[in-house]
Amino acid sequence: MALNRLMGLGVGLAVAGAVVKSTLYNVDGGERAVIFDRFRGVLPLVVGEGTHFLIPWVQRPIIFSVRSKPRRIPVVTGSKDLQNVDITLRILFRPDEKSLPWIFTNIGVDFDEKILPSIANEVLKGVVAEQVKQAAVISSSGDSQAAELVSKAFEEAGEGLIELRRLEAAEDIATSLSKSRNVAYLPGWWSEWRPQSTAQYSSLNNNRHYPFSIVA
Repeated sequence: MALNRLMGLGVGLAVAGAVVKSTLYNVDGGERAVIFDRFRGVLPLVVGEGTHFLIPWVQRPIIFSVRSKPRRIPVVTGSKDLQNVDITLRILFRPDEKSLPWIFTNIGVDFDEKILPSIANEVLKGVVAEQVKQAAVISSSGDSQAAELVSKAFEEAGEGLIELRRLEAAEDIATSLSKSRNVAYLPGWWSEWRPQSTAQYSSLNNNRHYPFSIVA
């Protein structure tokens, strides 16, 4: 008789313990809970750290981590020369505590798997486009500065630089012509003063008081 009473007491305590345990839940540090009610849906409140009560079978806690967590997201985007660029974005994220009921209702617990890849893709494409835009601006600015420097150099040098280049080219041509046995190169002033005799010609050619060699 006493044994039966002890067994009944033990069963009662076990049932009571199970009931009490089902009404309690813990929220650890760095976590928050959202309560789902079978009759009212997701309750508009966020439960903080500690031990809390709920109605068994009717209510169920949904635990979210609010710590900052790292995540690496690979993205393939295109460049202006139609090449694929592989970029890996590493981000630190955590949910907004006040928005946890809305996040659970509209997105779910795995919100990071659903939201972050699309956001990272758009962000990286925007970054690549901005870098291409800046590169075009820098290239255009460099071309403009180069044109200004060349223009300034010509203004400072005047026509002397151009005349110098022409003179050097004329000297090269004269040197090439002087190597031919049957070709005589006559500068522009030769038509104004020509040697009247063979002696004058030989003397002029030997003295070489003119910039170009004359070959008979």
